[in-house]
Parts: sequence; C-alpha cells; structure tokens
Amino acid sequence: QVQLVESGGGLVQAGGSLRLSCAASGLTDSGRTDSRYGVGWFRQAPGKEREFVACISRSGDSTVNADSVKGRFTISRDNARNTVYLQMNSLKPEDTAVYYCAVRNGPGVRTGVSGYQYWGQGTQVTVSS
Repeated sequence: QVQLVESGGGLVQAGGSLRLSCAASGLTDSGRTDSRYGVGWFRQAPGKEREFVACISRSGDSTVNADSVKGRFTISRDNARNTVYLQMNSLKPEDTAVYYCAVRNGPGVRTGVSGYQYWGQGTQVTVSS
C-alpha cells in the first residue's frame, strides 16, 4: 500500500521560507532508476482548482517549476530516505494553499494532475502579509 505523508507546512510571514517534505512508503525501489517514481508537488487554495507547483523525474535529473514559483522554489529528492523536498523561499501571500505531493510511475516529468497515481493528504501553508 502506497502512503505519502507531507510535512513542514505552517504559518510564515511574507518573505520567509519553509521546507516541505514528502515521505513515501510502500513503493518498490530496487535501487534501479526505473523502479523509482516521479514526484510532483501541487497546491490548492480555497475556491480554486489544484495547480501544479514543481516536479522531479524518477532519476532526479529533470525538474520543472511552475512559472509562479520559478526562482523561489526548489524541488529535490533523497532516494535513500524515500523523501522529496520542496524548498520554498521568498514566500508570498498568494502561495497560501494546501500543498500535496503525488507520485507517478514512468520516465520523464508530468505537470498535470491526471498524470499521478498516488496522493498525500496535504499540508497547509499560510503566508501572512
């Protein structure tokens, strides 16, 4: 059973930083790149649709950031810990949302919600002005 647990959310002032973590369990990882999963971060603000934030390929050599977070957010992964991180700097009030991590099997990167098979429960990020 695949389980994703996000952590690291909280309340921060504008201009501050947070680091989100997504810990995965139940995923098969033989140590080979093709057994790993690509990971994406998405967010959903009240009354809005879930939107793409960042993703990283299963090999870790490809990443994509949404235009709204470029230069401020960085996604990375630690395969030894089955954990993916989202470092968020220079936070803005418009970054306030519930942040979700999701995983997908397959090469490359995907930015669409439908491309991911498993989802975590989310962690709240609130940025005050």
